[in-house]
Amino acid sequence: MDRRRSLESLEEQLRCPVCLELFSEPLMLGCGHSYCRSCVRSMDEAGALGQLQCPVCRCDVDTDSPPPNVALAHIVDTLREISAPGHGPPEACDQHHNPLSLYCEDDRALICGLCGSIGGHRTHKVTPISSVYSRMKEDISSLMTEFQTQKRKLEEQLCKMAYNKSRITNETDVLKWVVRKEFGELRRCVELEEASFMQKVESTASALISSIQTQADHMGQLLTKFQEAEGTLEALSNEGHLDFITKYGSIAPRFRESQQMEKRKERTYSSITFNPGFNHSDIKLTVWKRLHRRVLPAAECLKFDPLTAHPMLQFNQDHTSVECGVLVNRLPNNPERFSYSYCVLASRGFSAGKHYWEVQVGEKPKWRIGIIKGTTCRKSKIAKSPEGGVWLLGLKEGRLYEAFASPRVPLPLVSQPHRLGLFLDYERGKLTFYNADSPDELGFIYSYQAELQGKVYPLFDVCWHERSANKLPISLPQPLSEA
Repeated sequence: MDRRRSLESLEEQLRCPVCLELFSEPLMLGCGHSYCRSCVRSMDEAGALGQLQCPVCRCDVDTDSPPPNVALAHIVDTLREISAPGHGPPEACDQHHNPLSLYCEDDRALICGLCGSIGGHRTHKVTPISSVYSRMKEDISSLMTEFQTQKRKLEEQLCKMAYNKSRITNETDVLKWVVRKEFGELRRCVELEEASFMQKVESTASALISSIQTQADHMGQLLTKFQEAEGTLEALSNEGHLDFITKYGSIAPRFRESQQMEKRKERTYSSITFNPGFNHSDIKLTVWKRLHRRVLPAAECLKFDPLTAHPMLQFNQDHTSVECGVLVNRLPNNPERFSYSYCVLASRGFSAGKHYWEVQVGEKPKWRIGIIKGTTCRKSKIAKSPEGGVWLLGLKEGRLYEAFASPRVPLPLVSQPHRLGLFLDYERGKLTFYNADSPDELGFIYSYQAELQGKVYPLFDVCWHERSANKLPISLPQPLSEA
């Protein structure tokens, strides 16, 4: 077995680096490496004529007339003779000269019948060669199958990795574009705010400076008059007795009357304080509040859905205003319609994404607004809580605001909002209410954290009109772009 392994090792060293076969008519290049004559010729034809690089050491060599490697050729011929039939592993036992017909499982060696019966392997486990051969062939076949399976798995994993790498690259490019776009919009918003603050500072300063300059011009004119009067009086003082007395009557009374008039109109100048209408330390907070409104999604163009409305509700022509009527309308009792609560849904629902809409409640003293799950029953009294699939904020008695959580949360608002903004981030399960009275900024009121599944709809509870005390409508302001 050692002899066979040695021959195999020698055979590997006598293979051409190009064709990987035993050398055939080996030629030695200038760098000392040898190749088959046919391989040198093919390399010569593929490269620059008469000049190429050795595939092993990458040295530039001349292939015009490389000498034959005679010693290497002899070694290869000898190896072929040794490897020819008759020179392979012995097929007879060296000790008993009988055919090798058995296999010793303990020593893993080929033996003859005598070795297994009276020789050194008589106590070992032996198996006929045919059985061992079949077993080993099956084992090799099984091993090859396992390697092929693992190879396929590795190839699949490599394909997945390549696809994942490509996908991440594409998603990265898209995300970079989105980041640049979003920050570009933020920069434009900040630049607009900066321009607004600068314009306010410059206009205020310009108005103050203009006022001061007007006062300075008026005082300058008075100063010139006083200087002229002083010169006239000084000239009069230098006149003789007769001329002095003659001119005094026409000059002194006129100047004294003018002096008394200016004295009555005399104003003492006081320093003016520069006040642009904002505190420089509040700029960041003010801009943040304004940016909050700008970065929210554009307001949704919502309308009321009459198919869901309680029979006592009445709408305007374009279904953007609703109020509680006096008489019950004769309407079909379809499954979508509220039969108990004085409610109506918006014509659109949401099952993904970010959405913002506004609701005008005005001076209405009692109302409730929010969202409701599309699967919530509308034929009985609504369970006004998140557990019932409803997230609401409401007003009662014209002054008490509350969030319909569990338990309910009183909301001590400083000012009564006439317009409310609702922002729904579906993926985060967050519903936020804002005071949207100001066109520049939003005032936070309350926020729900909910686990949302399926479609949800904006809900509007008009509430009973309380003998016309709660008759005022709820309306959906339409975005200017939709007008």
